[in-house]
Amino acid sequence: MYVYAVVRAGTPLPRRAGGVGSPPAPLRTVGVGPAVAVVSAAPAQLRARRRDLLAHQELLTRLAESGPVLPMRFGMVAPDADALHAQLAVAEAGHLTALDRVAGHVEMNVKALPAHDSLAALVAGDATVRRLRDETRRRPGYEASVRLGEAVASALARRAAEAGRRALRDLAPMARAMAGGPEVPGCALNVSFLVGRADSDRFRAAAERFAAAHRDHVELRLAGPLPCYSFVDAGAGSPAASVGGG
Repeated sequence: MYVYAVVRAGTPLPRRAGGVGSPPAPLRTVGVGPAVAVVSAAPAQLRARRRDLLAHQELLTRLAESGPVLPMRFGMVAPDADALHAQLAVAEAGHLTALDRVAGHVEMNVKALPAHDSLAALVAGDATVRRLRDETRRRPGYEASVRLGEAVASALARRAAEAGRRALRDLAPMARAMAGGPEVPGCALNVSFLVGRADSDRFRAAAERFAAAHRDHVELRLAGPLPCYSFVDAGAGSPAASVGGG
């Protein structure tokens, strides 16, 4: 069985919504306690195809319209209903605690990247980069160019990290919780915020204002509202095993 999420028993499944696979597999719930899993038949060949990724994400978004959701990453499967029942029973208390925590909330993800289109501002504000640029102009060569390139990259990353930390200070008061995300190449900061659904527009507006005010220092990328992937308590236990994607 392909597992999409854990929800409270009684949460209605979206109408006319299918799962992964071609044709889309019908949805159902598995579980006899207060927390149940939303599942469908797993495709024989499960791959991270665009159609299936979008179906997975859309279902989670629509489920969240009816109540709190503990979303699974794409590619989570369980061998059968008995195994899933057992996992749900073991993790029931943790699932219920996590469902209470994310109820009425969404995830907003913020990534801070170096502002590569602000070299003029960087040169004006960084004495080391300015000196190396002048030396390269006076004595051009491979080593001088390498030193200048390394200094520029380091300065851009440093400025992005500093601006990212300022963004965290500005945005944190609007969130119930924060969670660091995995390291992303070229990204100085990757943090998710647990934000009240009613406050998501205000959060987005604040992030966009910060991005505009600090565009010479950082490229701020905002994603959301998203299912609360980063705030599912790992200690509660996953009701399935990943076979790919995510």
